[in-house]
Formats: sequence, C-alpha cells, structure tokens
Amino acid sequence: MHPARWRDWLRALVSLGAAVALMAEAIHIHEAIHIHRGDHKAFFWTFAVWVLVIALVVAGSFAIRWLALAFGKLVTAQSGIAAGAIVRLVSTGLGYVVLLFAVFAVFGLSVQHLLIGAGLAGIILGIAAQQSLANIFASLVLLFARPFRVGEDIVIRSGALGVVEGQVRGIGLTYVTVRTETGTLKVPNSVMLASGIGRHATPPPATGEKK
Repeated sequence: MHPARWRDWLRALVSLGAAVALMAEAIHIHEAIHIHRGDHKAFFWTFAVWVLVIALVVAGSFAIRWLALAFGKLVTAQSGIAAGAIVRLVSTGLGYVVLLFAVFAVFGLSVQHLLIGAGLAGIILGIAAQQSLANIFASLVLLFARPFRVGEDIVIRSGALGVVEGQVRGIGLTYVTVRTETGTLKVPNSVMLASGIGRHATPPPATGEKK
C-alpha cells in the first residue's frame, strides 16, 4: 500500500478520535449545566460548550474529509477513478449527516425525533428525485460489479434502446457515455443496469475463407 494512504488513514483516525472526545466532553458539561442551573458560573460553562461544539465541527469535518479521501483512494486502486469519486461523494454526505446528529446529541435533542423527521424528509426527497437517485445507486452497482470497463466495445440489449453497439467512453454518476457509429450516446445508469450487456467480439472467419 502506498505510504500516503497510511497517512490519510492515520490523520482520519486521529481527527475522528478527537471529535469523539470533544463530543463526550461537551455532553458532560452540558449535563452539568442543567444540574447546577442558576450557578454564577453557568454562563462560562455554556460558553465552553459552544467552544467545544465548534471544535467538534472542525475536527469532524477533517475526519470526514480524510476518511472519504482514504476510502476513495482504496476504491480507485481497485475499481477506477469514477468509482473512487462516487465513494468519496457518498462517504462525505453520510459523514456530515452523522456529524449533524453528533451536534444535536450534545444539546440533548431527541435523536429518535430527528430520525423520524429525517425519514419523512428522505421519503419526500426520494419521491421527488426518484430517477436521479436510481441512477446514482445504479452507478455504484455498475462500478463495483464491473460488467464492462471504460474502453471496451460492448453490445447493449434493452427494451428502451433496442440493440446498441459501441465503445464505453466513460462511467459517470448518472450516465454511461457510449461512442457508437452514429455518435456519442449518454445512457442513464438505471437503463444500463436493467439491460443485457455483452462484450463485442470480432466474428470468426467464414468457413473456407483463405487465411
């Protein structure tokens, strides 16, 4: 493994450990404020909580960035640049959601209520962006299952497209770019995932053909 990856993992784990320690200390101080409500030092303890929360957000952001980078490099080495970019994007998004829940936990907000609200928002978002989300998830399946690679000549058999022959020029977050005889075709990932895909092979020479 390249030494840079070890440094990425080390920085990510150190930042993650710092974020967890800051969250635990902030929760402890916040609970102490409620116990000693009315104390003349309550203002300073509240200020300390906010300082710790800001430090938590900073440390958590660094942890998310370096973890996403480390995961992205790992996947890139095995599945290509496009797969690594998608993993970094998904890891970053999930990381910030977890960081948001950590901040809410410091202030004693009900995680259960937040999860219910997030679930309802997710359902609404999923209905509104159903096709886009389907393409994103399909891109993950295509990049990890790898039924084809960039640069390969393939045959696509689909009810929506019919039979298409061409060369794969790129695999993106929402589309697969295929170069055909008539031009460049951008096929949605969800359509590619639902299609029959085969590699285009050179036909064998006809019987009796002279070599």
